[in-house]
Amino acid sequence: MIRDEKIWIANTENGENISIIPKMANRHGLVAGATGTGKTVTLKVMAESFSDMGVPVFMADVKGDIAGMMNPGTDSEDMQKRIAKFGLAEAGFEYKGYPVTLWDIFGKSGIPLRTTISEMGPLLLSRILGLNDLQSDILSIIFKIADDNNLLLIDTKDLKSMLAYVDDHSSDLAADYGKISSASIGVITRAIVSLETEGGDIFFGEPALNISDWLQIGAGGKGMINVLASDSLISNGKLYSTFLLWLLSELFETLPEVGDMSKPKMVFFFDEAHLLFNDTPKVLLEKIEQVVKLIRSKGVGVYFCTQNTRDIPDGVLAQLSNKVQHGLRAYTPSDQKAVRAAADSFRVNPDFDTFDTILNLGTGEAVVSFLQEDGVPSIATKVNILPPQCSMSAAADSQREQCVKESLLYSKYANEVDPDSAYEFLQRKGLEEQAEKEAKQQAEREEKEAQKRAEQEEKEAKKKAEQEEKEKQKAKERAEKEAQKKEEKEKKAKQQAMKTVGNSVVGTVGRELGKNIGGKYGKFGKTLGGNVGASLGRGLLSTLFKK
Repeated sequence: MIRDEKIWIANTENGENISIIPKMANRHGLVAGATGTGKTVTLKVMAESFSDMGVPVFMADVKGDIAGMMNPGTDSEDMQKRIAKFGLAEAGFEYKGYPVTLWDIFGKSGIPLRTTISEMGPLLLSRILGLNDLQSDILSIIFKIADDNNLLLIDTKDLKSMLAYVDDHSSDLAADYGKISSASIGVITRAIVSLETEGGDIFFGEPALNISDWLQIGAGGKGMINVLASDSLISNGKLYSTFLLWLLSELFETLPEVGDMSKPKMVFFFDEAHLLFNDTPKVLLEKIEQVVKLIRSKGVGVYFCTQNTRDIPDGVLAQLSNKVQHGLRAYTPSDQKAVRAAADSFRVNPDFDTFDTILNLGTGEAVVSFLQEDGVPSIATKVNILPPQCSMSAAADSQREQCVKESLLYSKYANEVDPDSAYEFLQRKGLEEQAEKEAKQQAEREEKEAQKRAEQEEKEAKKKAEQEEKEKQKAKERAEKEAQKKEEKEKKAKQQAMKTVGNSVVGTVGRELGKNIGGKYGKFGKTLGGNVGASLGRGLLSTLFKK
């Protein structure tokens, strides 16, 4: 409730009002305590008050009962006692509902809430995917390559196609971006597929959330209470917590500097805050601390809700100036140490022992410390938290559906669109490369076939030339043989002719000689001259012409 222009949260045992000063509300805060001690009631009372001041609020609905803030509370004997105890009737207490916008990453219990892969960035995405340092570095390189080539990473299929492209072209990219392990790309791809099977792919897409849509004012000038359905989301702690961290980063990067304001521009309540810091890499933890430290200059207050202050890193805890500590139980030495740490985070009150008080707080009781006008934390004060004016129960499914459909933002975010992004570009590029590859292969085939034909023609021409040469050689050899035979034939003919002539001549000579001799020796001489003389002549000629 608003009283004396302050956010009235609780009363002390003697009826003193304990409030948060609006201009100090962006100095962040902590609501801690064991299960069942009243943390959710405190969150509702604070959210109501901020809404009454016209300050938009974000709340994660882990148990499913925050959405019931759209309904007014119901009267009961217990509520009448509490109203009387706090003097709420005189302060204008009334049961009423508040303007609520329901959101859901999975699009089932609220308006679909999306962001893009590019807006999430490699650091937060690595946390969702559970990547180690080397794989995170490679993912950052993938984002760098996409940026350098003006490729939009909208959804998971864009990122997977980008990973596949880099893997296929790693040798070409190595000179500019270094060697990229195919095995690491495989790990990242499998992590994305695993996220998709858990429904995480629904979160990435268009239209992405415009954070300015959460700065709306509802009916009657009340700040809109944006409720994120987290009952299913909480089962994936990394997705839940990383989404909340993305919201902080988005606010920090989007909202302008406003300096000190009379009241916050927006207030965030992060339930189950311990999930934000579980297994958080050092570089991410440093980013969280930086954002929490600087976002208050944007007029944003952040309130972490968790069971134990040990869940919050010291660097963040030191910046949470408005504290509400509900009861803690200490059954072990470790528990006692945790309670001691919680007690030591408060400014000492000489009237009571903070450690013992925290151990003995009942439901709805708390030890609180809020910033004073001078910016100094007040001393630890034991209080009773006011009851909320809205319903304590969850909203019915029919009411949730009606609330979603009646929202002015429903038509803007209800239907997912798939813009032309990295996936489509790389698909076209892949087809072009495939066409170029096929054309190159065809050209290579044609070149090989032409070369093969040329070689075959050359081979045939060579064979033909060799055949012709052989034919010429054979013809030459035949001609030489024929010439030789002719020469031999002519020689033989000449010899035969000479022999015939010689025989004739010699025979004649012989016979003439025989006649001469025969004339001297009578009949014997005639014979010698005719036959014997011719024979002697032929023998002589043969001797003369013998080879």
